[in-house]
Formats: sequence, C-alpha cells, structure tokens
Amino acid sequence: MKSTLFPVLLFSLLAACAHTPQTPNVSPIADDNAAPALPTPVLPDVALTDRLLYEFLLGDFAAQRGRPEIAAQVYLDLARATRDPRVARRAAQLNFEAHQYDQSLEAFRLWQQLEPDSPLAKQMLVSLLVSGGKLEEARPHVTELLASEAQGAGRSFINLYGLLARVPDKAAALDWMIEVAHPYPQVAEAHWVLAQTAAAAGKHALALAEAQQATTLRPEWDMAVMLQAQLMQPTEPDQAAALLARHLKAHPEQQNVRLFHARMLLEQKQYVLAREEFLHLLQQRPGNAEIAFAVAMISLQLGELERAEQELRAALAGTGGNKDENTLYFYLGQLGEARQDEAAALTYYRQVTGGERHYDAQLRVAYLLNKQGQTEQATGVLQQIKAGNDEQRVQLLLIEAQFLREAKREGESFKVLSQGLTRFPEHPEMLYQAALTADKLKKYDTFEQLIRKLIKVEPNNAHAYNALGYGWLERNVRVAEAMELVQKAHALLPDDAAILDSVGWGYFRLNNLEQSIVFLRRAFAANPDPEIAAHLGEVLWVKGERTEAEAIWRDSARKHPDNKILQAVIRKFLP
Repeated sequence: MKSTLFPVLLFSLLAACAHTPQTPNVSPIADDNAAPALPTPVLPDVALTDRLLYEFLLGDFAAQRGRPEIAAQVYLDLARATRDPRVARRAAQLNFEAHQYDQSLEAFRLWQQLEPDSPLAKQMLVSLLVSGGKLEEARPHVTELLASEAQGAGRSFINLYGLLARVPDKAAALDWMIEVAHPYPQVAEAHWVLAQTAAAAGKHALALAEAQQATTLRPEWDMAVMLQAQLMQPTEPDQAAALLARHLKAHPEQQNVRLFHARMLLEQKQYVLAREEFLHLLQQRPGNAEIAFAVAMISLQLGELERAEQELRAALAGTGGNKDENTLYFYLGQLGEARQDEAAALTYYRQVTGGERHYDAQLRVAYLLNKQGQTEQATGVLQQIKAGNDEQRVQLLLIEAQFLREAKREGESFKVLSQGLTRFPEHPEMLYQAALTADKLKKYDTFEQLIRKLIKVEPNNAHAYNALGYGWLERNVRVAEAMELVQKAHALLPDDAAILDSVGWGYFRLNNLEQSIVFLRRAFAANPDPEIAAHLGEVLWVKGERTEAEAIWRDSARKHPDNKILQAVIRKFLP
C-alpha cells in the first residue's frame, strides 16, 4: 500500500541526512569539506511498506520528542533492513549523539560499507575505533586515510593525536603510533604526535628525541619547540629556557611561545627575565590587562612596590571596565597593606564590588577596621558579607568572635560562638574556640562539656586533650587526671610547644621539678612565648635558680610588656 505521506517523509529524511554528525567527543582524521566531489552512492530499491513508514515516523518523532536512544535504535534497525547509505548515515549520527558507543560503531561500519567512497564515513569510523581503543581494527583505515591525504598528512596526524589521548593503554597507543608514523619520517607532525604519545607512556627519552626531530623538520613551528622545551624543563630547565629564547630571537612575532617562555621563567623564579618577556608581550598586545597584571605581580614579588603600583594602575586603565577591575583593585589593596598605607588599602578593597576576590576584599576591610580599633564597624562589615558556602559562614563567625575577644568582650564572643554552634553543632574549631572562651568566662562546666564533645567529634585532637588538661592544671584541680590528658596530647603531637609547656606545668603541680624544667626548656626553645617564660621562671625560682628565672622574666617582659600573665608572675616573686 502506497502512502501519501511519502514525499513529506522522504524530504524529512534527506534533510536529516544532509547534516554532518556532531563530534563533541572525538575528532575526525581530516576535514570532509576538503574532500573532492564524489559520485552519488548507489541507492537500494526498497519499497516503502507500512512497517517501514511506521518505523521512519517513530524514529523522527522520538528524535523530536527528546528520546534519542529510541530514535537511534529505530534508525539502526532501519539501516540494517534497508541498507540505504542515507539511513545508515542518519543512524550513525543519532547513535553517536545518544552516546551509544557499540551501536555507533556498528552504524558507522555499515555506513562505510554502503558508501565506501565517503571520506566522512571513514573518518568517523576511525575516530570511534581509535578513541575506543580498537587500534588494530583502526590501523588499515588510518593507513588508507593518511595515504589518501598525502598533502595534508600533517594535519591528519595532529587530529589523530586528539583521538590517541583518550586511549587508556598508553603503551599500546605508543607501539601502534610508531608503526603508523613509520612511513612518514619527513612529516614533523608525525614526530610531534609520537613525542606526545611517548610522554604519555612514560618514555621520556623517546619523547624528547621525537620532539627534537619535529623541531628540526619544522624549525619555525611553535608547537614543536614548546613541546621540546616542556620535555626538557624537568631535567634541563636552563637549556629549555635558552631554547625558547633562541627561537624567539628568530621568530619574535610568535606570542604563544613568548607567553610559554615567560611562564617557564616564572616557574624557575627568574623574575626579572620573566618580567621582560611579559613587557615584550605587552608591547605586542597593548592594553591587555591580564599581561599588565602579571608584570605588576612580578614587581610586587621583587619588592618593587612603587613600580608595582604604577603597573597595577596601568593595568587598571586598560581594563575598560571589565571584570579584571575587581582583581586589580584587590591587589592594589594588598599593595597598600604592604606599604603600610592602610587608608589606601581600605579605599581599594571597598572598590572590589564583585568577582572571585569580593569575599576576600571584604574580609580585609573588616581586618583593617578591627586593627584600627573600630570593632563595631569591623563586626558590622562581617555581618553584611554574603557567604557563598558553609565554610565561609563558619569563617565569618569565628572571625567575629575573635574580634570581640580581642576587644575584651568575651561575653559577646561566646554568644556569637554559641549561636554558631546551633547551626554547626559539631564544627571542631567552633567547639574549640567556644570552649576556650567559656573557660575565660569561668564557665568551667560548659568548658568541659564543649571540650569533651570536641574529643568525641575528633578523638585524635591533641589540642582538645591539652586544653582540658591544662585548664585543670591552671586551677590546680584533678591534677593526676589532667596529667594523663596532657601526656596523651604529647603522644599525639610530641613537638608542640604549647603541649610541652602543659606537660612541664603538670610535672610542677606534681612537684617533679627536674622533669618540669626539662619540658619547659624544650617548650621555651621551640617558642619563647611570654606565658611559657612565666612558667619556666616560676619553676626555676622555686627550685632555687633565681638568677636565671629573673633573667628569663625580664628579657621576656622587654619583648612583651603588656602580657598580663607574665606581669602577674613577676609581681608575685619580685614585688
């Protein structure tokens, strides 16, 4: 039975078959557009039965309704039944777009069989075979394609590398590539692909030799010289940089090589030479904010602050109001801090209105305000910051609590931390800071509850054991149990100065002065903190070594005149 829908259906089918299959995941060996005109393929004489018509309609409707897997299967069945190259092509396209690898491979094989003169069918079949690791099956097709593209073999090799990079077995890919490239000793791109494949397989010497051969065959080729330099860099960094410098002397217009050279010099910490290369690039790309920014960052690294500021301002002038402005304002703020010009730093940070540095800039504003004693304004800034995730939310709460604690507003600090714990009840740092603040407020039961919860959350948190043990030692209660806790902390962190101090203080509480002095001296050597100085001096004084004790106290007091714990000990023994 003939259908009146046949002309419409045929037009739809031919229109669909006129599109080249999309290739987001694999690259064809060559460009089908460059192929010469080919004879029209022989089409089979197949009657359009009701069954075939139904399947054509089903396939097209499935594709239009967003069911690619159904459309792909239907068209593959149609291609098998009709053996029409146009249908096979459509089946190959649909299966490829539906990411049906095995079915795509069958469809492309069928299409290539039905239309053997189609370069696109061969190219796509090769793409699937190589990227899928079916190297032996792909070899004759690749050999044929390369031979048919004698003038464009270089381009074909470059495209072939994109496929080989997806092959999991790097050693097999290298062996295969060596054989495929063997007939093309004068094609630089063949050696370049061999070098890349050898490098992926861990054959560094072979990779370097092939890269050098590619450079020899095409001395002007930027990709070859960059690959050779990259392979040389791990073992011969100076020679790699010199290679690029020689190449740029002969080809100064190659900006990609110059950028590669500049970055290599940066990695080698040759900042002055790197800056020269970036400045050369800036001459070739005037107004490029990214390059101007790189120049400024190098000057900042070199400590040339005035020059860095000039370069940052030049970069800012070249942004044209784009997103780079925020980054540049942030680093101008950093520069202001480095120059101890906090007013300028605040001005710049406040001009960061968005982008990746917006959060950091607002934190710096809060820190600088707090440093100036403007606690209310600093905490107000923190409360206005919009956190992007829970990590930032916790950080903001901890910083606000810190600011309040530094302002001797421990009660408000504890309130902020307690509110934070209602949302993040098991956050280790928040538990720790809340516990220490509770201890300062003499909320000893709360302190112990919070520390024990922290130990439950993090059983190997040495600082938690130390905090609980040291708290008891300071109050001279439960000394034996406290000593067990600080010794457990010491076992977890044997070189931590604060924990060494706690163990030494514990021995003092147990009246073991010799062991106490051993640990306190180790702690003081690791960190000459005024509180450790207070403890060490007190134990030495009690032991009768008063001259040394007084010397330690007075020296520490000169360096830390405002430390209340140290001053209290000195007043106690040196009224």
